[in-house]
Amino acid sequence: MTASFDPAASGWETVDHSDFMELVGPVWQRTTDAGVLYGLATSAKHRNRNGVVHGGLLTTLLDMALGRTSSAGQGGRKQATISLDVQFLAPVQIGDFLVAECRVVQATRTIMFMHGSLRVGERTCAVAQGVWKILGT
Repeated sequence: MTASFDPAASGWETVDHSDFMELVGPVWQRTTDAGVLYGLATSAKHRNRNGVVHGGLLTTLLDMALGRTSSAGQGGRKQATISLDVQFLAPVQIGDFLVAECRVVQATRTIMFMHGSLRVGERTCAVAQGVWKILGT
């Protein structure tokens, strides 16, 4: 999807999130049968020195999406990232609309094990595995 893609016109809603995420966003969300998807329309502010979207943005979006999915999997309890391992599979072009899809792999009383992927259209650009601590436990 390119810069002409309008998330709002396609059923996406903006996510209420932290001031930090405002710097890179807006971030969008859409609920599907498979769960909540998170999206971000890339722009020139996301460009790295090679002219494509910076891997730090991909990591940031995955961290946010995995954290929200982890929290939802525990009834909205606050979470904190313990570890996040990201593999970059394909470059993302400026103007692409990124979609993050995440799932809980395993949950314990205090720890959430997560998996997520980022795609542009049908092309997977990055995958991640992470561990989240359930706070207050």
